[in-house]
Amino acid sequence: MERPALLLLMSILVVPFTTLRQSPVIALRPVLVQGAMPSETEQLTGRLVGVSTDRIGGWTFWRGTIDGYPVIVSKTLKGMSNAAAVTALAVERYKPIAIINQGTAGGHTPTLRVYDIVVGTSAVNLGAFKSPRREAGAGSNTLDWTPLDLTASEGSASSDPNARRVTRFQGDRALIAAALSAKTTYARGQVVEGVIGSSDTWNDEIDRIARFHAEFGTSVEDMETASAAQVASLFNVPFLGLRILSNNATNGGPHDPKTGEACQNFVYEVVKAYVVTLLRKAA
Repeated sequence: MERPALLLLMSILVVPFTTLRQSPVIALRPVLVQGAMPSETEQLTGRLVGVSTDRIGGWTFWRGTIDGYPVIVSKTLKGMSNAAAVTALAVERYKPIAIINQGTAGGHTPTLRVYDIVVGTSAVNLGAFKSPRREAGAGSNTLDWTPLDLTASEGSASSDPNARRVTRFQGDRALIAAALSAKTTYARGQVVEGVIGSSDTWNDEIDRIARFHAEFGTSVEDMETASAAQVASLFNVPFLGLRILSNNATNGGPHDPKTGEACQNFVYEVVKAYVVTLLRKAA
C-alpha cells in the first residue's frame, strides 16, 4: 500500500476514537424515561441539557443529558398498545441501558395517600382473564374470572393449567435501589415498594380493586407499566415502574393533576442516583 493511502486509512480509523474521548456521552447507552401524557413528561424534558427532539409516528422522544449522562424522555401516549409499541421502537433505535416507566396511578391500598409514590418491585397485567361459561341471561361477574398468563404457554392459555395466574414482571434491583436511595429527596408523601397493576380498564369498583390488591398484591393501577415491562423483559433491558398516586378510590383520595409534576421531580433524582451507579461500574 502506498504511504498516502496508508495515512488516509489511519486517519479514518483514528477520528472516531478521538471523538469519543472528547465527547464520552456519544459512547454511553442512554437511560430511557417514559411518561404517557404531557403532564407526565414536560417537567423532565425541561430539565434535560442540550435537548433535541425526535418524532416517530405519533410518539415523541426528547434526547439530552442529566449530570452529563445521556437521557431520553419518551412520551408513550396512553394505553397498553402504545406503551408496548413505543418501548420496542425505543429499544431498537436508542439501545437504552435501562428503562423507567413513570407517571400517575390510582390507588389500590387504603393506607396510601395522594402524592405517595410506589416503587414497582413488580408489574402485573390486569387485563388478561378467562371468564367461566355462563348461559344466556346468566349475567357476568368479573370477580369470578380467572387470570391468564399469556407468556406461560405456546398454545392456548385458556387450556393450560400453568397459565392460570397473573402475568408478573420483576423490577430491576439496581433501579429499585436507586429509587429507594432517593427517598430522602421527596417530601410530598411516602416512597414505598409495591406492585403496579396495568390494563386498558379504569377500575372504580371497590370490590374489584380489593380483589386485585388481595390476590395479586397491587398497590396502584395504571395503563402502561406492565406492557412496557413485558417488552423490556423480551429485550433483556433493566426496567422499573414508578407511580405516584393521583387519586385513591379505596379511601376517597381526590384526583390531583399536579401529582404528575411531583413524580417527575422524584424521577429526576432517581435518574441522578442511577447514573452514579453506572459511572461507578464504568470506572
